[in-house]
Amino acid sequence: MNSKMKEQMNIVITGHVDHGKSTVIGRMLADTNSLPEGKLESVKRNCERNSKPFEYAFLLDALKDEQAQGITIDAARVFFKTEKRDYIILDAPGHIEFLKNMVTGAARAEAAFLVIDADEGIQENSRRHGYLLSMLGIRQLCVVVNKMDLVEYSQRIYRQIERKYSRFLKNLDMTDVSFIPVSGREGDNIASLSKNMPWWNGDTVLSLLDKFRKEDKPTKLPFRMSVQDVYKFTNEGDSRRIIAGTVDSGVLKQGDEVIFYPSGKKSRVETIEVFSGESPESVGPGQATGFTMSEQIYAKRGNLVARVGEKQPQVGNVFRVSLFWLGKKPLEKGKDYILKVGTDRVKMQLFDTIRVIDASSLSTDNMKKMVGRHDVAECVFTTNRAIAFDLVEDLPSASRFVIVDDYEIAGGGIIREVVKDSMSGHRRDVIHRNFSWETGNISSSERVKALGHRSQLLLVTGEQDVGKSNVSKALERRLFDRGCHAFYLGINNFSDGEGDPDWGDSRRGRRLAAHEREEMITRLAVLSKMSMEGGAILIVSCPELTGEERDQIALTIEPHRLKTIWLGHDLTTDLKPDYQIVNVSEAVTEAEKVEKLLTDEGIILS
Repeated sequence: MNSKMKEQMNIVITGHVDHGKSTVIGRMLADTNSLPEGKLESVKRNCERNSKPFEYAFLLDALKDEQAQGITIDAARVFFKTEKRDYIILDAPGHIEFLKNMVTGAARAEAAFLVIDADEGIQENSRRHGYLLSMLGIRQLCVVVNKMDLVEYSQRIYRQIERKYSRFLKNLDMTDVSFIPVSGREGDNIASLSKNMPWWNGDTVLSLLDKFRKEDKPTKLPFRMSVQDVYKFTNEGDSRRIIAGTVDSGVLKQGDEVIFYPSGKKSRVETIEVFSGESPESVGPGQATGFTMSEQIYAKRGNLVARVGEKQPQVGNVFRVSLFWLGKKPLEKGKDYILKVGTDRVKMQLFDTIRVIDASSLSTDNMKKMVGRHDVAECVFTTNRAIAFDLVEDLPSASRFVIVDDYEIAGGGIIREVVKDSMSGHRRDVIHRNFSWETGNISSSERVKALGHRSQLLLVTGEQDVGKSNVSKALERRLFDRGCHAFYLGINNFSDGEGDPDWGDSRRGRRLAAHEREEMITRLAVLSKMSMEGGAILIVSCPELTGEERDQIALTIEPHRLKTIWLGHDLTTDLKPDYQIVNVSEAVTEAEKVEKLLTDEGIILS
């Protein structure tokens, strides 16, 4: 049978250290004549030269330090063929210190073997690995009860392990589970049924492999692609701007309408691009590709692309997760970590620990708040900006994340639920507005080329009577004289005309109520977006802007198009401004400094 026509499948084999995973695989390779010619004899001769007993595990453990210590450190890949399929078997480490490597192997698998030593019985890591397999979404599992020769092939001992571990897996909602009694060293029930266990007439490890159901390619799932990069071309009149990435699920066709998250902006696929050859009409899961858009919108690495008319991803910056912690130090509340979801990287903090779970017993401790090494927990995370993702029940692979601490992977898990926060309503409105936003035929790049600058919102803020209007108007004049499309707008222009509202000082006019100020911020954000679409540099003076108000405006117009300037020595809110001008006595001089800052950052091009 032509191997190119066979389906392929990834299988992970895991379990507690020294329970015989590598031995089971090595024996299967040997008994099915799947080893390279002379490999078995070569390993046996090497064992004789070094006066060490031959182990079938040595066929896999190629790394010197693994053979010296007798443990599997990395997730070794073994290529194996049957008449039905081509397999990649991932031999994941069982030692608790290498749990991270086990998770890496399991995350790429469609089914799993979990090995338990019949003599030692179920160990803590046996349960921990079962829990992690369930959390990673692996539903097909075969529990291989190994080393039956050490318990004299006892059916009673095998049945005890089967009953006990089945109950544990049932609590994890893992019901598609098989059990097989084997001896990897002696070859019992590996490739053929054992004469030493006449009471067993079920599958062998080899026959069960082909009974695992191959997961359908996720072509029928909603389209998802994480943006890897944006490539721009300028040579020889090539003006393409290609959004590049790998398709995670679904199908993308030329002419499809797509939405970029978390912004919610949409465009249409003009062409599908590949590295070499003619452009295909469509691409599917696993394909590295790129596409150009009919309407150029701002997109960047980390954005999640979906198709219009399909189930859309979640967007938020507060969410409940299930995680396993592998860091050397406990997960700390208030500390900055890096959260990686797809191609996105964002600063993250632990907001709350709901419960810590004992992965070996599934008992929970609702009082324990510290998540230590090898703990499993349910937590709430916050990120410093909104990100796009899917929930585990919708698209399991798109809900997975890893946590980076000091350049090392310290944990990982799945996103369970979006938690509503103060920005949830604004975020929903912005996505809806962006989806419905109608644009003209002039692209943003054309406007930049014609005007000589990028569109930008400059929010000049600070305490009352610090000179915000003077600096703002001086900056407007300076930019206008330079030829920029710039104009100043006072914040009170957003009032509803009732009296003379004042934002900060109750002695001047009518002090705004909290909901009125929120409404004015919303109006400012929408009007700013309109100005940005027209290519303008909009300058707005606003007293004592808060961090949350800044985030609300940035959510509407996109963060890269907003700069905040604080006037005065003292910061009286939680805002972290882009620029701070302490000396505000000379408006013209300060306007020159801001102009220089805009030029240095490439906002003003000429």
